[in-house]
Amino acid sequence: MTIKVGDKVPQATLTHMSSEGPAPVSTDEIFSGKKVVLFAVPGAFTPTCSAQHLPGFVDKAGLLLAKGVDTIVCMSVNDVFVMDAWGKDRGVGDKILMAADGNGDFTEALGLTLDASGFGMGQRSQRFSFIADDGVITHLNLEEGGAFENSSAEVALSQL
Repeated sequence: MTIKVGDKVPQATLTHMSSEGPAPVSTDEIFSGKKVVLFAVPGAFTPTCSAQHLPGFVDKAGLLLAKGVDTIVCMSVNDVFVMDAWGKDRGVGDKILMAADGNGDFTEALGLTLDASGFGMGQRSQRFSFIADDGVITHLNLEEGGAFENSSAEVALSQL
């Protein structure tokens, strides 16, 4: 079942690159007691994700933080090394937590899996974003098909 507004973010462990190497980070650590904007992409280095989705959040990070957001998370069903390389390639710095859902467990728990096997990409995440306040979804922005309209940084800003 797909997560909806009012639901609690499911418990899962994602991975991010720390100064010591790959490190687990629980959804409790990310969301508890914080206002978080999470956006998910089907794949790092893919055209729309690299040209529009991630850059929009990098550009608008300061505005999002100024509106009370504690953490901005970019999540994809990729491994932590790919997410780290993509963040470096796009100049993310410390603006956005680049979180890998390597096995897609979190994506599956959200009910937002995308079967991209027709493109040779296997099971991935749908393109979406959400805002959570203390681990509860307050806004959920799902995309249809290959669209990029509802899950942008601009939409998140308008919802804060």
